[in-house]
Amino acid sequence: GGGTTGTTGTYTFSSHPRALQGRKKYRQEDQCTAGYYGNIMYDRRVVRGNTYAQHTIPVTAQPDPIEIQRQQEIQRRAVARRRAKAQLRTTTPLPLDGRIHIEVQTELYLEELSDRIEEVDVDTQTDAFLDKPPTPLFIPGKSGKDVATQIEEGELFDFDIEVKPMLEVLVGKTIEQALLEVLEEEELANLRALQRDFEEIRNAELAEVQRMEERERRYREEKKHRIIQQEEVLNKEKETADKIAARAFAQNYLADLIPIVFSTLRDNGYFYDPVERDVENVFLPWLMGEAKKTIEKKILGRTMLDILLRDVENNRRRMFRHNQPPGKK
Repeated sequence: GGGTTGTTGTYTFSSHPRALQGRKKYRQEDQCTAGYYGNIMYDRRVVRGNTYAQHTIPVTAQPDPIEIQRQQEIQRRAVARRRAKAQLRTTTPLPLDGRIHIEVQTELYLEELSDRIEEVDVDTQTDAFLDKPPTPLFIPGKSGKDVATQIEEGELFDFDIEVKPMLEVLVGKTIEQALLEVLEEEELANLRALQRDFEEIRNAELAEVQRMEERERRYREEKKHRIIQQEEVLNKEKETADKIAARAFAQNYLADLIPIVFSTLRDNGYFYDPVERDVENVFLPWLMGEAKKTIEKKILGRTMLDILLRDVENNRRRMFRHNQPPGKK
């Protein structure tokens, strides 16, 4: 065989044909074949799997050390991340002495687990066939001569002697079985006694655990009740302090507010003297009205006097013009 590399850098392999060596059907243990045959199933140069997205590396190409270092760093980070997750993951605490954990399903849908294999009975009916007639018994032809021998009673078998080994075996097995049953009953009695003792100890431990749980529950409830009471006391103290602070602030704020309000109301006219208010609202308006009427009357008299004086002046001027001689102007 040999390999060739073309101008494009693609490696190809070919094996020259040759005749097989003659060998036996079964191989001997000390026999070793001198020839070597190429099996492409174990040849590293044969590409397996999908070759569409495979990145072909030339034979003479060397791996990039930076890429190798980057891959190693990625693998190291992945391993460290998995270890950190494994350390942070909460595990089930170990059971107490003499106890074991019970496997409980935590899936959303429970599944009944059983060791019994589901069995289904299936029947089928075949067509009726006639039974084959019985084959006649083969009786070979008689050949030779008949010979008989007479055996008297007690010559071949003595019951009393031959039955002893069988009786010994039966009695021994019976006694052994009885002893085994007695030992088994004693062992069962001991196991029952141990089981009763274990149940008593377990019941006592369970009672103690329940008592401790009840005491812990009472402590927890009392602690919660005390915490609630303390919170209520603190809330009441805080509320009282807030009320006192609000009252003090209101007193300090209202101490200057009342005079300011009264002065503002007084300035705006909400607080007044009745006599002064009567003088301002009644007497002064009446006085101003009377003075106005008097002034209006005086103005009217002056106006009438001016009109009368103007009329008299106009009349005299006309009379003077009428009485003047024609030659004078």
